[in-house]
Amino acid sequence: MPALALAAEDERGLATQTTLAAETRDQGGNTKATVQVTVVGEDGLPAQGAVAIRDHAQDLAGVALNAQGQGKVVLDLAGGDHSLRAVYMGDTTHQSSASPLTNVRALTPGGAPDFGISIAPVTLSLTAGQAGTIIASVTPINGNALTAPMFVTLSCSGFPDESSCTFTPENVEILPNAVNAVSSSMVFQTQAASTASAKPLARPNASPIAWAFLLPGALALAGLAWGGRRRRWLSRVSLLALLALVATLGTTACNPRYYYLNHGPPQNPATPAGNYTIHVIAQSSNGVTAITHFTTLALTVK
Repeated sequence: MPALALAAEDERGLATQTTLAAETRDQGGNTKATVQVTVVGEDGLPAQGAVAIRDHAQDLAGVALNAQGQGKVVLDLAGGDHSLRAVYMGDTTHQSSASPLTNVRALTPGGAPDFGISIAPVTLSLTAGQAGTIIASVTPINGNALTAPMFVTLSCSGFPDESSCTFTPENVEILPNAVNAVSSSMVFQTQAASTASAKPLARPNASPIAWAFLLPGALALAGLAWGGRRRRWLSRVSLLALLALVATLGTTACNPRYYYLNHGPPQNPATPAGNYTIHVIAQSSNGVTAITHFTTLALTVK
């Protein structure tokens, strides 16, 4: 089926077609949906960027497209009927578009206490050096079956180098009989490349290069002089001179600490530009069994 182009929202760039395919499976009384998204331009080439997976008007997850214009995500679906749609956000060369609706049905969970994890927004675009805030919400399921508070730990994975994510709070509490979601603020921080070079430490009396040649040279001359008298020691003295040379170079120009003291620390690199799918993970354990759920964020670093 052709995708629904959102040309009215974005008149720039190539029109795109977005398709979504969903495959469901039951796992432990819950339904998981594996969602595959593909976005291509009207020229037939794959598009790049971020896609939001929506159920009716609610965003469930975000996914970054790979070089083939595809993305895949696994969703935890609440019990009942769902209408899934993939919405491509577009980029500087492609228009946004949305897939047709895909209807799926999920099992109603059993009576055991559980929870769901969601985030808002599900897509985030940052310039290197910027920070963005995401709200993570943990919603109780069968909270009336709890006999004691349930503690859920939040974390994330899959973020690029030179970046980090932190949660405040990192642990949230679900009380018995609770029905309302509890929230945590997730801050995603990227890093810009440093522009100023750090000055090396002042060492006015230090001359490591001179010592690198003077000390081994002195030992070598002493070895030759000694070898003139006792040639049987010449080879041993030469060996000692060689060891001294290696040791001296190891503590001066060939040593990382020497480079740091004389040239200063290296410049900080920037967070690499690109599109990333970040996993936001929620975990809980009662000491016997562990419960883990996750959702995904589509991150674009410029």
